[in-house]
Amino acid sequence: MPKSNTKICCIFNLAPHYRGAIYKLMDQELHCDFYFGDQVDTPIKTMDVTELSGYKKTVKNIVFANKKYRWQKGVVSLVFKPYKYYILTGDHSILSSWIIAFFAKLLNKKVLIWLHGLKSGSKMHWKGKLRVYPFYRMTDIFLFYGDYSRNLMIEKGFNPQKMESIYNSLDYEQQILIRKKLHKTNIYSSHFNNNLPVLFFIGRIQKAKKLDQVLISMIILKQRSVHCNFVIVGENADGTDFSKQISDAGLQSNVWIYGPCYQEEKIGELIYNADVCVSPGNVGLTALHSFVYGTPLISHNNFETQGPEFEVVEPGVNGDFFEEDNVWDLTDKITKWISLAESKRDDVRLSTYKIIDEKYNPQYQIDLLKRVLKIK
Repeated sequence: MPKSNTKICCIFNLAPHYRGAIYKLMDQELHCDFYFGDQVDTPIKTMDVTELSGYKKTVKNIVFANKKYRWQKGVVSLVFKPYKYYILTGDHSILSSWIIAFFAKLLNKKVLIWLHGLKSGSKMHWKGKLRVYPFYRMTDIFLFYGDYSRNLMIEKGFNPQKMESIYNSLDYEQQILIRKKLHKTNIYSSHFNNNLPVLFFIGRIQKAKKLDQVLISMIILKQRSVHCNFVIVGENADGTDFSKQISDAGLQSNVWIYGPCYQEEKIGELIYNADVCVSPGNVGLTALHSFVYGTPLISHNNFETQGPEFEVVEPGVNGDFFEEDNVWDLTDKITKWISLAESKRDDVRLSTYKIIDEKYNPQYQIDLLKRVLKIK
């Protein structure tokens, strides 16, 4: 059985800020060497990689063939270094990872890929298989962000013994310390000068998030004599003029564009005091942030296009799914959750806490890595 000082090489496409906690834990307990790509297509806040004692290098991500493929400069030679395991970003468009996986097979080394995996249960075209299957066949262990894609891969004939769900995480330890101190405040009543229920969203403001659907739902609710507020925490990522949409909808007094916030204590207060988080587009880390601080979530039901974090939602227990792009169904779901009796709110909080505490945290992830790497 490998010892805890077994050399592990991590080659990732980026070092996003939100993954700092798990990378630091891997650094401390697995003694990994880290190589990170310098940038990806979307703007993502990165961590201070010098905090990792095993940080080795930031390499250039070279994009070519009309952005269909990528090459990480200088990483292929790492397969000839004295590493036993390679943990790679599971993006099949990174062709340098194919070369590493190929030579790792010849050299009797192991490759683990951290991936989203397949999203569709429908039959894959042969061109799609050609793009992903050879890379997957050279992989020893798959580390999925969720069970949905893992199950699809098993249905496609991949060995379930090679499939693990490692999920995702944020800075859980810090969040738990904050969560223990949270309580009801007047942060919303003092801003809005009312005590109406509060809808909440945290994340980048993008067209893909379809936040305009929340505004439409609020208009429908007003017509039904149901009133609420909407708070948006995040920065404008693609130039969407959301302020104009709010003005056109006549909702200026009920929508608060809080802006970007990186103070976790303040984020915790904002989420804890909201009634429901609404993400009409694809949900991702928004779900984890919402749940760790006890707020239920509503998102759409087209799981083939969803982010893997949608799996935290248990409909009717800690959130709901509405029919994608159906604002009437979204409105009904919002009505349900802002009408929740206060006596049931604590049960919802406990349900959201439970799934994060059990699976979506760095300790769960590091324990899984130790198990698959057979490290004590």
